[in-house]
Amino acid sequence: MSVIIGWDIGGVHLKAVRAQDGRITRALQYASPLRAGTEPLLAAFAQARAEIGRADRNVVTMTGELADTFASREDGVERLSTLAARELDNMSIYAGPLGFVGPDEARRHWAQIASANWHASAALVAKQRNAALFIDLGSTTTDIVPIAGGKVVARGYSDAQRLAAGELVYTGLVRGFVMATAKRAPLRGLWTPLVNENFSTMADVYRILGALPAGVDLMATADGREKSVAGSRARLARMVGSDEADADDATWTVLARWFSEAQIRSICDSAMLVLSGCAAISAEPIVAAGIGLSIIAEVARRLGCGCATFDELLDVAPEARAAVCHCAPAAALAVLAS
Repeated sequence: MSVIIGWDIGGVHLKAVRAQDGRITRALQYASPLRAGTEPLLAAFAQARAEIGRADRNVVTMTGELADTFASREDGVERLSTLAARELDNMSIYAGPLGFVGPDEARRHWAQIASANWHASAALVAKQRNAALFIDLGSTTTDIVPIAGGKVVARGYSDAQRLAAGELVYTGLVRGFVMATAKRAPLRGLWTPLVNENFSTMADVYRILGALPAGVDLMATADGREKSVAGSRARLARMVGSDEADADDATWTVLARWFSEAQIRSICDSAMLVLSGCAAISAEPIVAAGIGLSIIAEVARRLGCGCATFDELLDVAPEARAAVCHCAPAAALAVLAS
């Protein structure tokens, strides 16, 4: 039996997916915020290794090189590669079109390694679908990647290029800042400018709406207080210069719906921008991944596209199926390396 574990080192999460002879059996996610240093990542690696078991081979991708802990993206890639090599046996790193490289090659290929996790997922989709629009809505960002002719045909590769092409959208289901989702909001029949402070995140919006998937909100709230509907209403109220007691629950629910709608529109806009540059896939289905599957399904409906989920493309044990979509890049690595 051959065991391969795919690892995705993000700025705030570590994800690990175990594949046995190409069949995915476990998918796990841990909080590991890098902003204050690498200690949380080391702790997450220790916990993950204890829970997911040994592997014949470990394969790694990352976006954590963007964290403030590192002087530059190049520095982040080199340091995270060195750290992963210490923590994992027989480890190689995903370098996009170059495939897998050894940790000793990380410095030379840092530009291909940096934030290449989207490419791993899209490359796997391209092996299964001749044409599709791949959308992965995670905790912080949304990837929108065109697939045509069985190949990844993204216009950008680096974060900067992908941002300009609409293929990377800084909006997420949990960590997305409410103040970055819209500039104003409707409240009691008036347009109200937002307070330009990080008082609330999109996790509050979806908690109020009862649409926050279980187990995906691993980080602290914006104010460090409880993860409850009442707490989320209080945080959201501050975005419009108010207290929760200033209005009834229905008012805050309507406000939460507005921010959800604003997020969906931003993703639709970027998806349409991407499709405008690849008209051949405009009628092709969307392949959805990440923790925001319901949002992507709504985007697909608005675009008049079918929608399949990432796990449908893989051989996955039933008990791991739901988690696989949440850890798509790590799952893709485990399968691509099999």
